[in-house]
Amino acid sequence: MSKATDAKNDAARKANGKLRIAAMGDLHVKEHGTVSYKELFTEISQAADILVLTGDLTDLGKVKEAEILASDLRACSIPIVGVLGNHDYECGCVEEVTHILKEAGIHLLEGQAVEINGVGFAGAKGFAGGFGRHMLGSFGEPAIKAMVTESVEETMRLENALRQVRSERAMVILHYAPIRETVVGEPEEIYPFLGSSRLAETIDRFPVKAVVHGHAHRGTYEGKTPGGAPVYNVASHIEKPTGKPYALLEL
Repeated sequence: MSKATDAKNDAARKANGKLRIAAMGDLHVKEHGTVSYKELFTEISQAADILVLTGDLTDLGKVKEAEILASDLRACSIPIVGVLGNHDYECGCVEEVTHILKEAGIHLLEGQAVEINGVGFAGAKGFAGGFGRHMLGSFGEPAIKAMVTESVEETMRLENALRQVRSERAMVILHYAPIRETVVGEPEEIYPFLGSSRLAETIDRFPVKAVVHGHAHRGTYEGKTPGGAPVYNVASHIEKPTGKPYALLEL
């Protein structure tokens, strides 16, 4: 596609009030810092209006990893919205990691919503639990009940975030998957640890235009909730129509 065609399409999109959103997850920034995302963030700033990050931003949740990512994010000149993933909790430094990433300019959501240029973003990490009739129930040992409780609480955080959205255009940002379809490609034995249908049940009670998540590195790019909301697995490892580590979506 020529630059002239790109410019024409951008003008038409802006005239219609649409935003181009780059979405990507599972950066897994490591403390040795051998992989830099500066060039990629510069490219995204030119290709999109907003960057959405779907968790596992660091590899082990270390302060040094968050600092490296924060430094790379200086190359991003567009608004950034995101959630944390399970890896970001690994070292028990989640408060420090959160502070560093917020200071770097990320609207980091944990059961909150933020509106940017007419699009409402509702974010929560989500949790495991399984899908459909195979979803884990609260029965038996306290450890099982605690796991289900965590899944329900994350779902409530998402519901609280969605209730804060006032825009007619809403995007949900998760780390864990809300549907089975976008984890297909992973070993079936680990599906219950990749997400939960409880998230989709909540999403379908609201007018959501798109859902993005990560976590399932070997999953599938696209699916839909039972209510028809488009869901995109944007883990950086997933093959996308852009041919890039990030997806481009219009809202």
